[in-house]
Amino acid sequence: MSAQLALGWLAFFICLGAALAVSNVTFDRLADGSTKLGDYVQVMMPNLKWAHLFDNVKTDGSIAYWFYGFKRWAIEISQSLEMAMLATIFGFVGALIWSFPAARNLQVPGVVTWFVRRFLEICRSIPDIALALILVFAFGIGPAAGVLAISIHTTGSLGKLFSEVHENIDLRPVEGVLASGGGWIQRMRFGVVPQVLPNLVSYALLRFEYNVAASTVVGVVGAGGIGTELRKWIDLNAPQDSLAIILMIIVVIFAIDLSSERLRTQFQSGARV
Repeated sequence: MSAQLALGWLAFFICLGAALAVSNVTFDRLADGSTKLGDYVQVMMPNLKWAHLFDNVKTDGSIAYWFYGFKRWAIEISQSLEMAMLATIFGFVGALIWSFPAARNLQVPGVVTWFVRRFLEICRSIPDIALALILVFAFGIGPAAGVLAISIHTTGSLGKLFSEVHENIDLRPVEGVLASGGGWIQRMRFGVVPQVLPNLVSYALLRFEYNVAASTVVGVVGAGGIGTELRKWIDLNAPQDSLAIILMIIVVIFAIDLSSERLRTQFQSGARV
């Protein structure tokens, strides 16, 4: 083992030990917390009865009785989906616009690229929930604050990814547009976008999956969607209702994940044809 590699491992373990010390993570605490977590999960389990499992909503022990708020919760989840979709669209457009000056190979002044990259870093460095807290204070409780918070974070995250995709393109089409008299916008439109569009759409679909979960998180602080409903039942100490909502969210995210994976595959296959 070289001295440089040994120093690297030493630095890693020092940092790991410091992180464990600062976070106060010990095996005793982990064991104690695991036990308490198991107890809470047990409390969250509904009292289902096999004989009444598929009875109506008025029968204790049935699935319908457990999911008595299904219609209301489904409406709240649909609002979260709408928030995620709007935020993804707004963030995609913003990221696409800023990604061109953020790329180092697209003939943009270096100072402009530096400032744009720092702007995108600021957008993605602030967590969604922190942005939502600020925007709820500014715009009031409701979905608008959530959409704006997720849009800002999406712009920063996708902007970085898009700019890195731009930096790996073949510059010959761009030079061809330049030789035919095209301006900078024409070079981006006809020389860059056709090469990168499949990757951009793939990243956007992946980000939409994240934004669905993020819309739930920001709802906890009053930014609309199912997160607001989930926070209410957690505050009311109703673990079974909370679990029912969480299961609905998981099912929706699974469905979106499978659908977007198929869309990405079809889009990329079509782009290669």
